[in-house]
Amino acid sequence: MQMLTGIDQSDYSKIETGKRNMTFEQCRRIAMALETSMDYLAGLTDDPRPYPPNK
Repeated sequence: MQMLTGIDQSDYSKIETGKRNMTFEQCRRIAMALETSMDYLAGLTDDPRPYPPNK
């Protein structure tokens, strides 16, 4: 995930274990790496499809 998101491995581990909340930018990077939406990561939707990109 570090290679895909640029998030330091130790920071990502803390996010995964709940020791740290992710920032908006970290959430955006993770959503992009997983090809999903930030809403899906936050549990606000059951639809894992990403939103269409802005043009």
